Amino acid sequence: MWINKKEIEKLSDILRDNTLITEHDIRDNKEGAFSILKNDIYTLVTSQKEQLKNTQKQRDVLAEYMSDISHQLKTPITSMEIMIDLLENAAPEKQAEFIYNIKLMLGKMEWLVKNLLNMAKIDAGTINFSREKIKVSQLMENVLPSVSILLDINEQQIDILNDTVMECDKRWTVEALTNIVKNAIEHSPHNTKIEIDCGENSIYRWISVRDHGTGIDIATYSAMFQRFQYSTNEAGFGIGLPLALSIIKGQGGDIDLEIPLKGNGSIFMMKFFK
Repeated sequence: MWINKKEIEKLSDILRDNTLITEHDIRDNKEGAFSILKNDIYTLVTSQKEQLKNTQKQRDVLAEYMSDISHQLKTPITSMEIMIDLLENAAPEKQAEFIYNIKLMLGKMEWLVKNLLNMAKIDAGTINFSREKIKVSQLMENVLPSVSILLDINEQQIDILNDTVMECDKRWTVEALTNIVKNAIEHSPHNTKIEIDCGENSIYRWISVRDHGTGIDIATYSAMFQRFQYSTNEAGFGIGLPLALSIIKGQGGDIDLEIPLKGNGSIFMMKFFK
């Protein structure tokens, strides 16, 4: 097989500056080992460039979340430092109060860091979601232990109206569903029900969570899914619903808001596209 020297020199120049490979497509449809070599080089360099882009994206996402973590931890750390300074000379009952508050803040900080890191991994695309068949009732069995105390405090109960088989990542979907149910509990008056419904159509399977609060307007709904923008709980950080959205979108789905035709409240619908 005879190969033109100029072609080799040209390919050599392009390899020295591999940005030219994707700017100028070096592939051709000719037969022969040299053409196969050029095609393989193009495929390899293009793949490497895509990997570098993904790595940079992951770094950018993680850097943004680390900045958020640092910012959100400043206030509780400052509060704990003040309480620690006062602890030694405080009265015994005040010492007990300080210690309790410090433990409480440490728990909240741990929860915040864990959930922000989870969101960072999801948004950076580093988590591989599995798909398994599981009933909504089974998902709710895993949700209930995390919300049972809130339900008792608010004298509320959960009604599961229907049951169907979903195809989703059990662990992460339970996390998302728990956050949405907690939001419904916080928005509902005492002695009301949180209604869980589900079903499917030709496009997606869905799980809905209905509260019986005063309802939500579109502007508020948008803020609810932005980090640190919305929280009805004074001790909250406003990341529960944003995390839920990241989880569902990570599985190729979405979360929509619907307004009930009758009665008050809001319906959050988790959609899992087929």
